[in-house]
Amino acid sequence: MPTLPGSLHETLSSLLGDGWLTDDASRRAHGEDDSRRSAMPDAVALPRTREQVVALVRACRAHRVPIVARGAGTGTTGAAVPVHGGVVVSFARMDRIVELRPQDRCAVVEPGVLNGDLQQALMPHGLFWPPDPSSADSCSIGGNLATNAGGPRAVKYGATRDNVLGVVAVTGAGELIRCGGAYTKDSSGYDLTHLLVGSEGTLALIVEATLKLSPRPQAQAGLRAFYRDAGSAAAAVSRLMAQPATPAMLEFMDRTSLALLRRNGADVPEAGAMLLIEADGDPDTLPYVLAALGAAAEGEGLLSIDVATDGIARDRLWAARRALSPALRTLAPGKINEDVVVPVSRIPDLVAAMEALSVQSALPIVVFGHAGNGNLHVNVMYHPDDAAESARARGALPHIFATALALGGTLSGEHGIGLAKRDFMAQAFDAATLATMRAVKHALDPDGILNPGKVLPA
Repeated sequence: MPTLPGSLHETLSSLLGDGWLTDDASRRAHGEDDSRRSAMPDAVALPRTREQVVALVRACRAHRVPIVARGAGTGTTGAAVPVHGGVVVSFARMDRIVELRPQDRCAVVEPGVLNGDLQQALMPHGLFWPPDPSSADSCSIGGNLATNAGGPRAVKYGATRDNVLGVVAVTGAGELIRCGGAYTKDSSGYDLTHLLVGSEGTLALIVEATLKLSPRPQAQAGLRAFYRDAGSAAAAVSRLMAQPATPAMLEFMDRTSLALLRRNGADVPEAGAMLLIEADGDPDTLPYVLAALGAAAEGEGLLSIDVATDGIARDRLWAARRALSPALRTLAPGKINEDVVVPVSRIPDLVAAMEALSVQSALPIVVFGHAGNGNLHVNVMYHPDDAAESARARGALPHIFATALALGGTLSGEHGIGLAKRDFMAQAFDAATLATMRAVKHALDPDGILNPGKVLPA
């Protein structure tokens, strides 16, 4: 049963009406995310206005009750799991597109708006919001802001943080703050907007965001290049990123990925690595961009290259990438997917280390992802009903993170830290840096009620 103080229950029930839920089914449904972790909150709040969020935070602070913000529950690190109970604040009812401002190339939205719905609303204006995580149709803008979500387009257009102009948020002290706005240049004070983006609900609850929009490309074309080994592919990535025509997407697949696809009937040759390269722009200049990317893709170790200049051909090139995630399940039903980042030049070292770890742990490990910014997904496959395999899969994680850090990289490129990587933060940052993060946390959330137990190590 919920253990909230009776006076808090009465206050929030009166404030939120049917947006205050304490039944077991609602609490259970809001206690898990895509990480397969779960915990039972004491109650679920579904505010409709920022004023309700302010009142809710102040009431919870008075009773030192934890608050965990929730978007659509598509996160993979346990960041939205209420491990200390308290109140889960779902922003599902704060789902208004407040304003579309094509003339300023921005949109003002509430956090419950779904990424896919925003993209549909922007299409008539010839604009789009660049972040494109794999869950784009179902994830919320608030969740994208919380984790600094990315996706394949980040190589050209940036991740979420690069596409946010301002936010309105409620701090852990219950204060409403406004940061940034509908402008693209600002040298006024501290950049709190980009501090809050990626903070996973530990510093403040974002109740509105002003998003930077981009013109929707009029044309796209693609290349698919196969290489002898990961080193040849990484060298090509460096060449591609060094010339002026930035690819719109630049995806990598390792030898294991390609072998898996062949076993599942995909039309890919034997190779050590593959790059999927996409160009976008206007129809007049796109052929020149594609030619420049093709020239950069050529070099030592290139086995073959395919070109696609129309939609059907592009879909054929990308079919292998789309088929990869379902194919992983043919290896084993369980998957641990970590999104480490390394410098592009160290991609071959990461791939080699993961191949060795696969042998050491006697588990399939498949590496693919966003090569242009060195953000690769390391997928450890295992059978959850096999205790020994499960233990080996969990045991692989310290090796994955230690390798990424030793190669000059970091723990996460787009999924965030949450619970899954929290214990590795002390390896990624020195004591002084962690102390500074804790000081920032204390300034914005003095009583530590916002998403406790996440991001920062104990």
